[in-house]
Amino acid sequence: MAATRSFFLWIEAFFVLFVQLCVKSEDVDVHKLLYSNGGWYTDTENLIAQPGPCNIDVRDESLTQRDFLQKYAEKAPVIFRSVTDNSNFRKLCSKSSLVENYGSKEVILSSANTYSYTKVPVSFQHYVEEILRPQDANTLGNETLYLFGDQNYTEWEPLLDHYVQPPYYLPGHTGALSFGLAGAGTGVPFHFHGPGFGEVIYGRKRWFLYPPDQQPAFNPNRTTLQWVMEKYPQLEESEKPYECTIGPGEIIYFPDRWWHGTLNIDTSVFISTFLAMTPWA
Repeated sequence: MAATRSFFLWIEAFFVLFVQLCVKSEDVDVHKLLYSNGGWYTDTENLIAQPGPCNIDVRDESLTQRDFLQKYAEKAPVIFRSVTDNSNFRKLCSKSSLVENYGSKEVILSSANTYSYTKVPVSFQHYVEEILRPQDANTLGNETLYLFGDQNYTEWEPLLDHYVQPPYYLPGHTGALSFGLAGAGTGVPFHFHGPGFGEVIYGRKRWFLYPPDQQPAFNPNRTTLQWVMEKYPQLEESEKPYECTIGPGEIIYFPDRWWHGTLNIDTSVFISTFLAMTPWA
């Protein structure tokens, strides 16, 4: 593990020197420029997926809990900006930090299709170094391995304990955290479950949503990227989804049983808070 840490420090030092030589302006914060993505770099030629329009309400900390319950909790998705400060958690999710602290931990990868039939155990470091990569447009979702959920909570608890959950809640519900890391162009096709929040830590994630009574037409084994390339351009105006692309520090809320699919624009680190009824509520 010490050797891994030394390797990442050497790479970081090299990039700092390189940027310092290339950037002449004294006003440029070199470390901010380099590490704004936490080391989760994606070459621009691999950015097949692109952000789209946003037709979902965007709110800030001025939204009250009462307004959240009245306007969104059971009725519509909403995007939150500047409602929490997860800057400390973000630092802990940098590439060098996660590999150093969790590289030897076993993680369970799921196939990136609607029903996630495939489960593959690997070390976190193996996933980062050998499996995590941009999505090939021809690869199916059931052929793509994706890190999201299914982890040993006890092992990851020291990290998750630093996450500041959204300040809004549903009465009688408790939240369960699910941590994710995935390559550019990956994502999960349309599916539905209970209500929840999704926050981006690094990268950008494009969300597509439909209300429960408007099931989208999709193949559960084809990727969201393939759906965007093949089906999305053919949609009539009345068939288009709610959608928005969110970045670091932004949170989406989705109501109960709303169909949703995701598309990572860049290599993305993200976390969801799934809300479930408490047994005694």
